[in-house]
Amino acid sequence: MSATGQDTGRRIGDVVLKVDNISLSFGGVRALTNISFTVREHEILSIIGPNGAGKSSMLNVINGFYHPQEGVITYKGQARSRMRPHEAARQGIARTFQNIALFKGMSALDNIMTGRNTMMKSNIFAQALYWGLGQKEEIAHREHVERIIDFLEIESIRKTPVGRLPYGLQKRVELGRALAAQPELLLLDEPMAGMNVEEKEDMCRFILDVNDEFGTTIVLIEHDMGVVMDISDRVVVLDYGRKLAEDVPDAVRANQEVIDAYLGVSHAA
Repeated sequence: MSATGQDTGRRIGDVVLKVDNISLSFGGVRALTNISFTVREHEILSIIGPNGAGKSSMLNVINGFYHPQEGVITYKGQARSRMRPHEAARQGIARTFQNIALFKGMSALDNIMTGRNTMMKSNIFAQALYWGLGQKEEIAHREHVERIIDFLEIESIRKTPVGRLPYGLQKRVELGRALAAQPELLLLDEPMAGMNVEEKEDMCRFILDVNDEFGTTIVLIEHDMGVVMDISDRVVVLDYGRKLAEDVPDAVRANQEVIDAYLGVSHAA
């Protein structure tokens, strides 16, 4: 059964990702405890919580970087307890990182091209010689990347080494690299951290356009509550590795447990 996205008119589909009783520990430190929630096709789901709540750990479990001690992730009907990041990428899961993870000496275009690596079918020799299937693949992938560059409005810096770009543009290049993999599920770890107001507005616009025009399902970690409440269909709240709430933004904003633990607004006596 489908539901309509909050205030957007978008059609949100069935559950595409189910997180079921995930627990993750590092030695004696419990990062996640019995976390369960769902993500529906085409929606934007935000995960919020104070520092150390387990938000990034949750994304790392979803894309296979961490392997939980308990629980199961079900993606597109396939249940799994372990997966490697390259397997997740091949199944349509891509992500960005809290700290920018780009190749600083390479151009914006070449960084985005690396997002196509899992789609390369020719061997390394054909790619190196730029011959036969390798040449055809390179041309096709380059055309796709150029469309992403146009979409993100970064044509003017396409040949610039990313290490010379301002922070906001580096974040946009990192988003482009994730989009190059043509993900069905996009995990964004604080994509607006450290940005000024104008850069945040641009990034919000691109995230909404990716969701609307490409139909990409998005799971987003973000600390800016104005952004979260404006663009999310639903919100999951974590606190000390436990789930406090999972609901639409207005309900989360009014949840007293969330207010006490995170939003910092006191209720009337």
